[in-house]
Amino acid sequence: MAVQKLKSEEISKRSKLKEEKPYVYEKIVKFEEKYKRGESIAIIQFQYNYACNFRCQHCSVKRFQGKNNARQFAIADVKELFRQADEMGLARVTITGGEPLVFKDFDELVAAIDPQKFYINCDTNGWLLDEKRAKHIKSIGVDRIQLSIDSLDANEHDNFRKAKGSHERAMKAVEIALHAGLGIFIQTVVTKQRLRTDEFIEFLEYFNKKGVGVFVSYAKPVGSWESNFDVLVDKNDMKYMEELEKKHQVFTHLTPAYGLNMGCIAVKGMFSVTQYGDVLPCPYIHISIGNVFKEPLKDIIQRGLNIKYFGEHIDTCLIAVDRAFIDKYIVKRIYNKPLPVPCSEVFTDEDKTLTPFNEGI
Repeated sequence: MAVQKLKSEEISKRSKLKEEKPYVYEKIVKFEEKYKRGESIAIIQFQYNYACNFRCQHCSVKRFQGKNNARQFAIADVKELFRQADEMGLARVTITGGEPLVFKDFDELVAAIDPQKFYINCDTNGWLLDEKRAKHIKSIGVDRIQLSIDSLDANEHDNFRKAKGSHERAMKAVEIALHAGLGIFIQTVVTKQRLRTDEFIEFLEYFNKKGVGVFVSYAKPVGSWESNFDVLVDKNDMKYMEELEKKHQVFTHLTPAYGLNMGCIAVKGMFSVTQYGDVLPCPYIHISIGNVFKEPLKDIIQRGLNIKYFGEHIDTCLIAVDRAFIDKYIVKRIYNKPLPVPCSEVFTDEDKTLTPFNEGI
């Protein structure tokens, strides 16, 4: 069954949200009925600007960075995007990039999204998060930061992020966020080589003891890691992760949430919007299902749901595990092309949705 009982932790978070952001709460409690109707309840992963102060080994947006003469988001465009998202009943956004804390118009960006209408997460590498900044971004309506840390070993983290001293600053940022009362969880990249190590277990235990959850992002063969298939996990590795979820406060995009087991959440549970207005099924599937500067968001999302990989229940991560999908659609139809590739150049009539994800609920 796709519908499950809410965990006690989720019930507690909803109660807090009801008190702090009642309008957002009202949208979230409708997620189950929206999902049953076959509608998206997605987190909007908003790649507002690709400016960044790091050059990470695994950067998934490397080929999006650099000179591009296409239209880019202005604050007025942000307001319009989230007006449409609000009308669709969407309630959550993750501000990302790049590194959001380098954005000169960060405050204006948050105001344009409207914190009273959306639960706002913010990705960060922690480099620029001091106590004053943490308190400030909380005061303007950011609910939580998603802080990237990839090892308890400073040298390993700094080498991975290609930024000397980044580990020290990130670890300080954890304490700063907790002291400021700013919500936080740790994002960490997990390769096949790292998953079953003692280091990874120690990593989970270290942050869990601080009351901080860990979100695992499986390695993907895109961006700086194009064709790096050696780092990919397999289905047995994912089963191992499911066992870890029973023992630790750790989760992935496949972890059931809001009482729903959605499997792959591309389009139905998350989509990305690039700096140039293209909508991607997820941050790592660099296919454009439409552009918000050219047509309504609602129409674009429906187009995505009409593609079987995003409109049907898929019980795995397509871009991290499914080598058949990766080989057929990513390697052969996306690699070596300008990004994002229009969905019309990737999918054909045989890829249309036949069994919508809401059937059988």
